[in-house]
Amino acid sequence: MAQVGRMPWHSAKQLGDGVICLAEAVEKVKHHKSLDDKPLDGKPLDVVGIGNAIVDITSRESEEFIRTHKLNKTNMTLIDETRSDFLRSHLTQSNQTPGGSAANTTVGVADLGGKVGFIGKVSEDPLGLAFMQSIREAGVSFNVPPADDGPATARCVIIVTPDALRTMNTYLGVSAYLYPKDIDPQLVASAQVLYCEGYIWDVPITKQAIRQAIGTAKAAGTKVSFTLSDTRCVERHLDEWKGLLDDSIDILFGSEEELAVLTGANSLEESLDEVRQCCEVVCATRGREGSVVATPADIFEIAPFEVSQRVDTTGAGDMYAAGFLYGYTSGLDLVACGKLASLVAGQIIMHEGARSERDLGEIVEQELGIVCGERQARVLEGVSGV
Repeated sequence: MAQVGRMPWHSAKQLGDGVICLAEAVEKVKHHKSLDDKPLDGKPLDVVGIGNAIVDITSRESEEFIRTHKLNKTNMTLIDETRSDFLRSHLTQSNQTPGGSAANTTVGVADLGGKVGFIGKVSEDPLGLAFMQSIREAGVSFNVPPADDGPATARCVIIVTPDALRTMNTYLGVSAYLYPKDIDPQLVASAQVLYCEGYIWDVPITKQAIRQAIGTAKAAGTKVSFTLSDTRCVERHLDEWKGLLDDSIDILFGSEEELAVLTGANSLEESLDEVRQCCEVVCATRGREGSVVATPADIFEIAPFEVSQRVDTTGAGDMYAAGFLYGYTSGLDLVACGKLASLVAGQIIMHEGARSERDLGEIVEQELGIVCGERQARVLEGVSGV
């Protein structure tokens, strides 16, 4: 891409249902040790994510399935429990895994060797307990008590079509109701970065809880990062999110299309010209075209990671954020962060599901020479800088 405005572009192209005994599972998760019981060896958490706690139900279907059931292809559509059950009953086959945008990102950071926590809400039902067990086994601190009444645990019916694009149909259930009491100020304050997903920004009490978390982060010197999540989310919350951008957000993640809705601009160049003056870093994803990392002073183009096949794009954006935030909290420069993000996102789209099937740390070391799991990341020649 060419020069944008007055700033140069720099090319970086070289550069539940499985819970057998519900009562036993309830006791197991309720007695999970808290952060207080697990010292951090004097080191802060890298990232704490806040978002929907969802179980993903993924199925590969034809374009005809999309048309027959009148689905909004490639977007996330909010549905009720009845609609969710209906779609599930018509799936050819399905695979069930714990998900949720910010949850996927925190698991990705943990896979790379980072120290992470997650704030989200599940119900005390089989799906909820399976989610809790899974995210903890992934190395994420998760201590919000499950709700013992009210809506069921959230689930997202994800349809993957032959072109590898995903269409999400989400029943938010209890995950939409996050209360200020669910926000652990110690957890938030102990992180280098608070990562908030846009998908959860709908219910007033949940907005209050997120704003409380952001306030705690700001007071503690924790960076606030935010992902726009989806164009429809941006449309619904445009004025509020512009206010957040002006006042609270340090690191913004969004696709080229989401940033266009946020700014009303006609090009990515125009979008970046506006938003990069409001925050420390902007990461704009562009699908097959890679991504752009921008600051008030510079704009860097990051080449996409070349993949052998595109199977499922579910979670690519979540893992991009995971790679970038791991690099950022490890002290890498922004170009190296972007390369790491691109590599990790590329790994996800080569298989089904939003979480890696391979050792991400090993892949990153092989491809980029970055040794994960160390607070002082080792960057080999040709990886850091431009």
